[in-house]
Amino acid sequence: MSTQNSASTCVIAIDAGTTGVRSRAVFVEPRDAVASYREFTQHYPQPGWVEHDVTEIWQAVLATLDDVIATVGRENVAAIGITNQRETVVAWNRATGEPYGTAIVWQDRRTAARCDQLEADGHLDLARSTTGLVLDPYFSGTKFEWLLRERDIPVGPDLALGTIDTWLIWNLTGGDSFVTDVTNASRTLLYDIVAREWSPAMCDLLGVPLEALPEVRPSSGRFGITSDRCGAAAGIPVSGVAGDQQAALFGQACFRPGMAKNTYGTGSFVLLNVGDTCPPPTEGMLTTIAWELGDGTVAYALEGAIFVTGAAIQWLRDGINIIDDASETGPLAQSVPDTGGVMVVPAFTGLGSPWWDPYARGTIVGITRGTTRAHIVRAVVESMTYQTRDVVDAMVAASGTPIVDLRVDGGASVMDFMLQMQADQLGVTVERPADQETTALGAAFLAGLAEGVWPDLDAIQATWQLDATFEPVADRTAADQGHQQWLRAVERSRNWAEG
Repeated sequence: MSTQNSASTCVIAIDAGTTGVRSRAVFVEPRDAVASYREFTQHYPQPGWVEHDVTEIWQAVLATLDDVIATVGRENVAAIGITNQRETVVAWNRATGEPYGTAIVWQDRRTAARCDQLEADGHLDLARSTTGLVLDPYFSGTKFEWLLRERDIPVGPDLALGTIDTWLIWNLTGGDSFVTDVTNASRTLLYDIVAREWSPAMCDLLGVPLEALPEVRPSSGRFGITSDRCGAAAGIPVSGVAGDQQAALFGQACFRPGMAKNTYGTGSFVLLNVGDTCPPPTEGMLTTIAWELGDGTVAYALEGAIFVTGAAIQWLRDGINIIDDASETGPLAQSVPDTGGVMVVPAFTGLGSPWWDPYARGTIVGITRGTTRAHIVRAVVESMTYQTRDVVDAMVAASGTPIVDLRVDGGASVMDFMLQMQADQLGVTVERPADQETTALGAAFLAGLAEGVWPDLDAIQATWQLDATFEPVADRTAADQGHQQWLRAVERSRNWAEG
């Protein structure tokens, strides 16, 4: 239990994302945020391959954590919470601490053919019923299999296979804790989400040794203590862990069944809280564990995963250089009344929910001589709203539970006009909280709940503050017409790359 009770008491959330690491102090009493951020390098060794240097990620964590602790004071830090890019995998030697090469990132599609083979061999039903997932290269299982096979990694007592949260906890605790939480485990294609344990059948199918996988614990609870061997301040409990999208659902205080959120990050992820009973497999959707608390309380969620939204804005900046800074996106998109008939389908790494087509590729259609960069930028922004509608439509159709409103966060949620388009596309109210860094908030709340910083969910719910509400237009004719054009463009992007 925390003995701190002043306005300075905080929990530090380490948000290890896809393109950078942010450490942020979340205070018990409202006050200005204290945060530090470091980008890290994206590696693209082949088309469809995405890799990270996990040593660079660890160094970014250390640097940002040190920055925040130096500002807030070690004595005021009650706990650390971790949230992370999910499905990204790393293998390392527990004796030496050295990783076996780079991490394979969640966006990576190198195992698409293997997933096709597994499905052709009749393993989809086992995967769906056991893990709640589909056979797609997005998930960790076939990435682990690829690492073990292609990098000739020795299998033995020193082998560690984990996701980014496990790698960070192992380093923070000086190698004392080899653990993960239920939310990250539930994204590996190796975890039984009903029994809440590693699945021997799935591990055997993919040739992943059970003994090389971490211990799975609840999302809220003590995972370990920072060690003086890690290079950061020692003696701080690491007490909350959740994959980034589940952390955002928790940070948005979507504690009741029927509450939903969408995060507009590198990709976009719609999660719907469906309560404490695992639902049957749902076509086009993923079933995942939303969180498990220290008292054993479990929440499940339906999830729709969109691979590229914010990453498409990065592409506008870094790939085709038609903007200099992401902040230009909104004003440039609003400088034209529409896209001039242009549609951009940002299927750079395939399509996720509800299509699950790893062979789809990015497509721009409808270009004329009058097309300008503003039209292309606007089409990228509109693609975010269309992809979200595809997911929500499929979710509602499959579950029979309408989403009454949508809580939003992530970098692109600062664009009011985009959120208005989102409300018009969905026909439901869209709500943006005052504090949009809900991923970090969720990690902090999970850790603080374990250490008594926040006594219960009601106390966390009370911290959620509304910034803006976007109501849908009464006449959705134009929105529906735009969506129909979008669906035509999606069909042209599908099955483009050869299997």
